[in-house]
Amino acid sequence: MLNGVIEQDKDNTVENVAQMTAVTDKKPTDQELKDLYFANKVVKHTKSNTIVFAKNNTLIASGVGQTSRVDSLKQAVVKAESFGFDLKGAVMASDAFFPFPDCVELAAAAGVTAVLQPGGSIKDQDSIEMANKKGVSMVTTGVRHFKH
Repeated sequence: MLNGVIEQDKDNTVENVAQMTAVTDKKPTDQELKDLYFANKVVKHTKSNTIVFAKNNTLIASGVGQTSRVDSLKQAVVKAESFGFDLKGAVMASDAFFPFPDCVELAAAAGVTAVLQPGGSIKDQDSIEMANKKGVSMVTTGVRHFKH
């Protein structure tokens, strides 16, 4: 930056299951909550914009460092498919909120059953409605892990 400074504070926050607020009609199962917690820890330590897929406490795939959350999601889907991993029943965590329903729609089409996102967009309801339409549970944390 010309005559500027970029500063970023250390991210010391790790949300637990109690800080996950279910915002959809369908609530996540206990296993989905465990997987969302795990996936969100991976999100915290990877480059923004990041999408992480997890299932049964295992990282399935991630898409990171893209300029678009949709591109990160597509990257993660391609990565999972290239290794033959089944996303049916997986969860998805994102460091970015979803101002548009596209990520939820794409994730549901890939087989994702639960989503974690920070929330806070003025258009959160569009993504919540898409999750309800697709039968996907969604939780928000109120915390955006943003790593650059």
